Amino acid sequence: MGDFRVITDGSGDIPADVIKSRDITVINFYVLLGSGEYLEQNVDIGDDEFYEWMVAHPGVYPKSSTPSTQDYLKLFTQVAQAGEKAIVLCITEKFSNSYQTACIALDLLREDYPDAEITVINSMVNTVLQGLMVLEACNMRDAGVGYTEAVERLYEIRPTGRIFFTIGSMDYLAAGGRIGRLAGKVSSVLGIRPVITLKEGEIFLGGMGRGRAKTLDKVLSNTREYLKKTFTSRDQFEICLGYGYDYNEAVEFRSRLEALLEELGLGGDDEIHITHISSVIAVHTGPYALGVGIIAKARLD
Repeated sequence: MGDFRVITDGSGDIPADVIKSRDITVINFYVLLGSGEYLEQNVDIGDDEFYEWMVAHPGVYPKSSTPSTQDYLKLFTQVAQAGEKAIVLCITEKFSNSYQTACIALDLLREDYPDAEITVINSMVNTVLQGLMVLEACNMRDAGVGYTEAVERLYEIRPTGRIFFTIGSMDYLAAGGRIGRLAGKVSSVLGIRPVITLKEGEIFLGGMGRGRAKTLDKVLSNTREYLKKTFTSRDQFEICLGYGYDYNEAVEFRSRLEALLEELGLGGDDEIHITHISSVIAVHTGPYALGVGIIAKARLD
């Protein structure tokens, strides 16, 4: 085993059983429904309940809030007092101030624990892709890779992270202020939907299609293009599928993704995992997000 703890914020969409089995510490976000108080994710409200609420309340846009400085400081103090080291992977700072909040907490911690060995990393990714990056940190820890080397290797693989996805409506991105580079590029004509690429920490327009089937075709096309130019074997990368409300659609899409890997000579025995996109991300993508996350594997030698 390695000599560090793996910590992430709640935007990594890691299943509860994986969090437990891989010994990951998660600092939760908070979500606000139509009104009332903010609810702690997976404590006050689960993802299934959140999606049911979204589908039942079209046109009402929930909000999210990052962990507080105190949330981070409390955990960092526990790490420092135990004499442990920790790597903290936060959602891209282009989408949230979670990274900045963690950095503030670390600065405060070092007033009392100046030698604390905690590294906060802006993952420049989010959702299921952030989850893959966290698991790469776990793989290195469990393979005995040291703290300093593991940090360096995470920075090495960070630029390779990509998400190719589509959504049911632009409304949630617009309401959450996450439309960025997509603004003015997507037609409001009925049936036109965007295909979006997450890279370098932010989202870019990856194409458009009329209707769900065409946009999913484009997601696969963008995935094919990136895999073909970037990897030569299946053991070089991790890949997973993220979905919102419709699990059956995700299962069908996984079959197409598996066929694509075989076509490119990148198939293998590893199953492509289907991961539920959390409430924290669904606030911005809406209930009908579906897409692919890809990142290079970290070196374990």
